[in-house]
Amino acid sequence: MSRPLLLASNDDGYDAPGLRGMVEALRSWADVVVVAPKHEQSGQSHSISLHHPLRHEVMGDDVHAIDGTPADCVYCALYREDLLPRRPDLVVSGMNHGPNLGSDVYYSGTVAAAREGALRGVPALAFSMVGGAGPVAPCARLASDLAKRTLEAVPPEGQPVLLNVNFPRPSVGDRPFAGVRATRLGRRHYSEGVDVRRDPRGREYFWIGLPGAPKHVPLDGSDTDAIEAGMVSVTPLTLEATRGDHFGLASFVAGPRPHAAE
Repeated sequence: MSRPLLLASNDDGYDAPGLRGMVEALRSWADVVVVAPKHEQSGQSHSISLHHPLRHEVMGDDVHAIDGTPADCVYCALYREDLLPRRPDLVVSGMNHGPNLGSDVYYSGTVAAAREGALRGVPALAFSMVGGAGPVAPCARLASDLAKRTLEAVPPEGQPVLLNVNFPRPSVGDRPFAGVRATRLGRRHYSEGVDVRRDPRGREYFWIGLPGAPKHVPLDGSDTDAIEAGMVSVTPLTLEATRGDHFGLASFVAGPRPHAAE
């Protein structure tokens, strides 16, 4: 049988160590084509470029750089016949240099690249590492194993699989992680605010967010709790944005308006 074809992307850029380590591990059993941003695109969420052209460069064998967002990269890869030899069996995004836990998934370009694949009907995984530029190899080996297991699993009916995977900082030894746990999204809080400053010409500018490490609220079964326990978290995400238990409220808002008093 032919080897599976994987499309790899990220938001840290095509030459990021996390992406290179992940791709090296995946190529032990799969064909991998990289289509990733030319420059870092962290925090871009699912934005796509509609009002300026995108430039494409070949950076090496099966490595392509596009000067756009992570979602741009996956979209272009799936709809340009010269980037992929066939439709991929799996989209893998990462490994991000930093975690994507809890509400991070709404801002993350790493998760968005995977989500773009799932939106187009391709199962996808997003991989992120706590500790940023920490040891890549242990995370890459386990990411490769999780990707392979995803392809071997019988997919549930409905939307394509979309998994968000976070690795804690690996420990030294034969067992770098305490285990792997299926989780739900936790609650992560950042130091919020807007820092107002002035440039040398006296003009005002803003920095969004304030200094300080994010904190999380303990929540049983959450990705944040798993990471704190030294475990790898695997969180299934949904593409369904409709909230069914609010149909009553929506029906009331959309219903007949009472006549104004005369």
